[in-house]
Amino acid sequence: MTYIASGNVVFDCPADASTIKAELEQRLANLAGKPVGVLVRTAAETAQVRAGNPFPAEDPRHTYVLFLNGPPCADVVDTAVGLTDEQIALGRQEIYVTYPAGMGRSKLKLPAARTGTARNMTTVAKLAEISASG
Repeated sequence: MTYIASGNVVFDCPADASTIKAELEQRLANLAGKPVGVLVRTAAETAQVRAGNPFPAEDPRHTYVLFLNGPPCADVVDTAVGLTDEQIALGRQEIYVTYPAGMGRSKLKLPAARTGTARNMTTVAKLAEISASG
C-alpha cells in the first residue's frame, strides 16, 4: 500500500530489511536507469521513531524526522548551517528537527541530510498506524 505521493510504501514481507532494501534498489534502478536509494523500516521501528519524538509539544506538521541508513554522526548540530529557531535531536537511525516557522522558510542545512529522506510527524504517525494494522 502506498501512502500519499511521497515514496512511502507499506508492505508485508518475510525477508529481512537488508534483502528487501537491495531488491527494491535493484528493481528501481532497472526502472529509472540510475541508482535509487531506499530506506526500510519495520512496523516496530516506525512505531519506535514515532514514540521517540523528542519534541511532542511541537506542531507535528513542522516537526520532521530525517530517516537515515545508519546512526547519525555525533557532529550533526556542530556542522549545521543556518540554524536559527530550529531544534535538532539525534535518534537511533534518524535526526529529528523542528521548524517553528515551517521547513520552507528555514535556512537550515544539515550535511548529514544528503543521504536521508524527511517526513513530518503527521506522516510518520500515519505510517506507524498503517504498518501496525498489518
